[in-house]
Amino acid sequence: TREQHIRREKATSNICTAQVLLANIAGMYAVYHGPEGLKRIATNVQRLTAALAAGLKSAGVTLANETFFDTVTADLGDKGKADMVIAAARAKAINLRDFGDGRVGMALDETTDEADVQDVLAAFGVSDAQIDLNAPGGIPKALARTSGFLDHPVFHGHRSETGMMRYLRKLEGKDLALNRAMIPLGSCTMKLNAAAEMIPITWPEFGQIHPFAPADQVQGYKEMIDDLERMLCEITGFDAVSLQPNAGSQGEYAGLLVIRAYHQARGDTGRDVCLIPSSAHGTNPASAVMAGMKVVVVACDDHGNVDVADLKAKAEAHKDALAALMVTYPSTHGVFEEAIEEICDVIHAAGGQVYMDGANLQAMVGLCRPGTFGPDVAHMNLHKTFCIPHGGGGPGVGPIGIKKHLAPYLPGSPVVPSAGGAETVGAVSAAPWGSASILPISWAYIAMMGGEGLMRATQIAILNANYVAKRLAGYYDCLYTGKHGLVAHECIIDTRPLKDDFGITVDDIAKRLIDYGFHAPTMSWPVAGTLMVEPTESEPKEELDRFVEAMIAIAEEAKKVGAGDWPADDNPLVNAPHTVDTVTSDAWAHAYSRQQAAFPVPGLLQDKYWSPVGRVDNVYGDRHVVCTCPPLEAYEDAAD
Repeated sequence: TREQHIRREKATSNICTAQVLLANIAGMYAVYHGPEGLKRIATNVQRLTAALAAGLKSAGVTLANETFFDTVTADLGDKGKADMVIAAARAKAINLRDFGDGRVGMALDETTDEADVQDVLAAFGVSDAQIDLNAPGGIPKALARTSGFLDHPVFHGHRSETGMMRYLRKLEGKDLALNRAMIPLGSCTMKLNAAAEMIPITWPEFGQIHPFAPADQVQGYKEMIDDLERMLCEITGFDAVSLQPNAGSQGEYAGLLVIRAYHQARGDTGRDVCLIPSSAHGTNPASAVMAGMKVVVVACDDHGNVDVADLKAKAEAHKDALAALMVTYPSTHGVFEEAIEEICDVIHAAGGQVYMDGANLQAMVGLCRPGTFGPDVAHMNLHKTFCIPHGGGGPGVGPIGIKKHLAPYLPGSPVVPSAGGAETVGAVSAAPWGSASILPISWAYIAMMGGEGLMRATQIAILNANYVAKRLAGYYDCLYTGKHGLVAHECIIDTRPLKDDFGITVDDIAKRLIDYGFHAPTMSWPVAGTLMVEPTESEPKEELDRFVEAMIAIAEEAKKVGAGDWPADDNPLVNAPHTVDTVTSDAWAHAYSRQQAAFPVPGLLQDKYWSPVGRVDNVYGDRHVVCTCPPLEAYEDAAD
């Protein structure tokens, strides 16, 4: 469930950025190797692990585990001996796990070979040992799998690299991605992920480093991490940064834990109320609840701003229990909160701390620094503002910046004590610096852009959003603007009049945009029946004009429905999107032409995206999951 659709009063999950991209990589690994390949890899890993275990046992080394797949632990009973073994292995460029109590851990994978096993045995003093590749395995017979797996045809049809490449290209062709068109998702900042930023993460010096590798082996990596933290502090005006949170939502949670720890350290153990504006991201209240706080909602005025009078009243009512305010700046409505300094002052006067949701930091970089106008802590979405890919749900990085009085409580690691504050709240993700392997993307973006370039990007992002809003004026109203009639980096387009006047819903518009070659903007959030458009600085004027042309054409199509030119139940909008099968079918009984369906504007004749599926009933689909796997009967037959 996207966080926009979480009911605040029922929110128990603050998941925002998932690890879907990583899941896709794992899935494609399985597609390429198939069940036979995976079993062959696993068998070889188990065979080498068994050989290692047998070699250690033959030399009198005690194993802590008699059953195993790819990991064995040797118990030497003496830390000094363990240190000697670990040092000997490191001399062979092999890191072993140090339990700190005389135990040494070893894990093998598909890159391990017989020479590696020999080197590990030698580290234990087993010299010139004959590796027994027929040694008994470590998996009990009762646990050995006998049933089939990966039965779907997709796991059996792509064994050559060429075939796999073409399969991936086929899948790519079904996506309406950034390499085809603008993705104007408001509050998502779907900007360019430049190849120059992406290439370094493929280097083994970054991509093949274990999260807990010894510090003296990752000095360059740590230098990059420290430099990125320094740059983020300079950009935001905060005094310290933690890169550990793996998503914006996790940054929220971490920030609130830090605030809670700060209050508790001061003896204010009763401060557990979190004020949250009604326009906030759905993850905000969920994060507050997860951090042990009670949520009190603050009203917003007719212009989308926090209602300062209501804020003051609730801050006063809860002044003895107020822990924090969570405020999004610029607001979720796409405008700058002009009273942000006053808002922060109200909370501080009541003894609370201010958490700023940095989802919209895109509109501030180089122009203003949140650490200088009131917030005590804020998260930054590196997967939005700082160019880590955001598509497919991740991977995300949601670091928090904090003022110096909160620094002692930054997230830490039980394995790497140097990560985090002196009075750390503990770990919020497994690795000390979160998704460290993708941090080079943001470092490279900031380093290449420089201060002037970052500010220019922000200015263009704001300019692009205002250009779209002004170009669409007269066809669609911009729901919220500042007092000068301008927006920040995104604008909320009101499509409700098309429903009231012509019966055309926001769903119809979003699906019709696919026919025009566009991913729909964020729909019905934060206001039902509207579209939130965020073009980012990455889009040239030509693409903005193409989007405006599509939106205006859709408005004209809606007018034709209202005028009776097309039936309300048979028109290009309610039938969108149109697939190539539909348009090329021998049967065509619609009240509009095939050309109107598929090529409503001339530019589509040169470059046309075809949706792989037609209109889907959203509500039915949510309630009736359709599985593309083989039917259940196939599994019953296999079991028989």
